[in-house]
Amino acid sequence: MPLGVVDVGSNTVRLVVARGGEPIYSERQPLRLGESIERYGAIPDTKLAETSACVADLADAAHAHGAVQLEVLITSPGRQAANGVDLLEAVAAAARCPARILSAQEEGRLAFVGALGATGGSGRKPTAVVDVGGGSAQVVVGTRVGGPTWIRSIDLGSLRLTSRCLSGDPPGADALEDARAEVERALVGFDPPEARTAFAVGGTARALRRLVGATLGPDELAEGVRMAASTPMDDLMEDYGLRPHRVKTVTAGALIVAALQERLGLPLKVVRAGLREGALSELNARVLAAAA
Repeated sequence: MPLGVVDVGSNTVRLVVARGGEPIYSERQPLRLGESIERYGAIPDTKLAETSACVADLADAAHAHGAVQLEVLITSPGRQAANGVDLLEAVAAAARCPARILSAQEEGRLAFVGALGATGGSGRKPTAVVDVGGGSAQVVVGTRVGGPTWIRSIDLGSLRLTSRCLSGDPPGADALEDARAEVERALVGFDPPEARTAFAVGGTARALRRLVGATLGPDELAEGVRMAASTPMDDLMEDYGLRPHRVKTVTAGALIVAALQERLGLPLKVVRAGLREGALSELNARVLAAAA
């Protein structure tokens, strides 16, 4: 039966409806909640109202496409905004379905479940999954059989870093160095265990795939950072098909991905599945268990 998940993130609000693990409908709206949180520390009432209206529309779209159950997940905006509980209550009422704020560990775990569910390979091979979002970034290491064994999150994502350091178009060399220093500060003490293979999920990873390909090693990421930091946004949109909401944050996202890839010491393979797919998989399991 079709199931739906609405993901309220720092950059976008997304809906995915799937049947048996196969997506049948998706939609996104760029609301940039993280920008408001970075500026004000909280989500203004006007932005709360806009988010509620967006979630209500997406809930209607999910039901129109057959979703018999729907869940709303709030990622870093719920954790970082002073009024995260107000956001939770507003979207739950708008969607008329369960809603919850994910912890950073839960967000990373669901991205791990989604990524490994979409890829092949040994069930016992230590695997890392990197998910750079707008407000935070997660790295998870574990196995398909045993699940996650190491989860870390940094309170810095592509939208937050852009707001702090990279507002220019293009950002320029000085801003790039300031942003690198900000990333390094966020990663003090970050020491992941050894993995055998690594995946990158999320919007930043998909944008980098358009720029430099599906494998993100140190050379590809250095080129991705160079291209994003030195190319006007209009050219990136025209030449590589990046969406307006993504092109604004791609330089920051590339810097964070590059720093995480360096610490893992492995090239990252970009996969499309991530948090929403992991959440749909677990929602499907709960539905089947309840029907048994």
